[in-house]
Amino acid sequence: MWVETLKSKIHMATVTDANLNYEGSITIDEDLIDAAGMFVNEKVAVVNNNNGERFETYIIRGERGSGTICLNGAAARKVQVGDVIIIMSFALLPLDEAKAFVPKVINLEQGSNRIRR
Repeated sequence: MWVETLKSKIHMATVTDANLNYEGSITIDEDLIDAAGMFVNEKVAVVNNNNGERFETYIIRGERGSGTICLNGAAARKVQVGDVIIIMSFALLPLDEAKAFVPKVINLEQGSNRIRR
């Protein structure tokens, strides 16, 4: 049996921009992508803590060290600049592996999108 489990999470990210006229996706600072163990073009679930919206999109690379969290295209209608969101990716694992798997979670400083240590 296979189980879908949380693989990676960027917790408490602050939206820095929303670009309705872009093709789609979420732009994430490349440092945050790497720290969370996520990948460019990876499908992610996004939860908006401010309004309860939940949606899926995919990652595009943002400028390294910029703190960028930008929702693009239709997803831009689901957020406002300053909203706090959670970004999650998932993996399908065999049941035995899923039981022992530990997801990579990074917590961000609200407003700055710097990794909280």
